[in-house]
Amino acid sequence: MTQSPPAEFDVADMTWPPPPYQQPVTPVTGADGTRRFDGITYATTPGYRPRLLDVQLPAGEGPFPAVVWIHGGGWLDGDRRYPPPTVPAALLHGAVLGAGLALVSIDYRHSLEAPFPAQLHDVKAAIRYVRRFAAALDIDPDRIGVWGESAGGHLAALAGLVRPGSTDAATLESLEGAHGVGSGDTDVLAVVDWYGVHDLIALAAHPLPMPTGAEFPNPYDALLGVPAAEQAEPARAASPVTYAVPGANPPPFLLVHGTRDGLVPYGQSEALAEKLTGAGGDVALRPVEDADHIFLGSPDIPAIVAESVAFLVRHLGAQA
Repeated sequence: MTQSPPAEFDVADMTWPPPPYQQPVTPVTGADGTRRFDGITYATTPGYRPRLLDVQLPAGEGPFPAVVWIHGGGWLDGDRRYPPPTVPAALLHGAVLGAGLALVSIDYRHSLEAPFPAQLHDVKAAIRYVRRFAAALDIDPDRIGVWGESAGGHLAALAGLVRPGSTDAATLESLEGAHGVGSGDTDVLAVVDWYGVHDLIALAAHPLPMPTGAEFPNPYDALLGVPAAEQAEPARAASPVTYAVPGANPPPFLLVHGTRDGLVPYGQSEALAEKLTGAGGDVALRPVEDADHIFLGSPDIPAIVAESVAFLVRHLGAQA
């Protein structure tokens, strides 16, 4: 959907160069009272596609607590509109809205467009954007959580852990970025992390089940822009376990991971859970027995979604 200027748009308000984002426009209201803002440009960078987000609001009066959904795809692929194929969008979106939460679904730059930390910069830019325009979006800026799967789980974990006071000032500044609205608070109150990557140094040694019959770049090398197995520092800087340290004051985490995940081993979530516990964090590790990546083989996906939404409701204070 192409955005149109708001009715109150006045050419006299234009500036040059234009700001690196667009303001929200009037939402579309459904027959059930839910509202949608589709395809809002939350950040632009010359030479790259605009980064977009969608906002869905429950029926009723806000402001609503919000969860930022971060898609997976090995940092190489994926789309804000589509959860993994094992999780129907109607199930995921309906569960979030039915619990009284707003859903903010975001795109971010893929790794062959720009290496890390561009992806984290975009997640943080989206959070800053939602806070800056919270009134127009009918969102409570003080009640925001993040939820991601696979590569998106990795970014959700980093969004929860990379915050003021969590690491040295130089590293913090480099990971915060200044895209979109440029500055502002990026703290979140809760993290749901489905089978995310948490320790890239350990994972670099894990054999990848690469697709056959087509050339497919190594996702870790593409993310870092260097061979992950040969250069430890970029892999360390991109690993959530690096920032789960005493004094980090992490938000509550729910880690959900298949015990037979052949792409991102279950031990990745065990390692982050151990680090979060050592940092004094509130963490729940939920194994999905005999499930592969994206919960393949699990008959309980609706229950997994319900548990994840309940966790967010508990920590964001939503009222269905």
